[in-house]
Amino acid sequence: MTQEDIIIAMAKEAGLWPAVTDTFPKELETFAKLIAAKEQDRCCSIVFSQCESDNVAQRTVDAIRGKA
Repeated sequence: MTQEDIIIAMAKEAGLWPAVTDTFPKELETFAKLIAAKEQDRCCSIVFSQCESDNVAQRTVDAIRGKA
């Protein structure tokens, strides 16, 4: 599933498809990316607060962010 597929699926689930996506496709994509980044940051902060080892935490955070 591509990022565009995910955004479309989310828009459909939220009842925004096709009305908002036809009018504001780029804005909707930007909004979805902002939400994903915020959620990713939240997950990473939880990892750092729960891991006993900074090394394990960093590897986990790198995996979450797609850097692993």
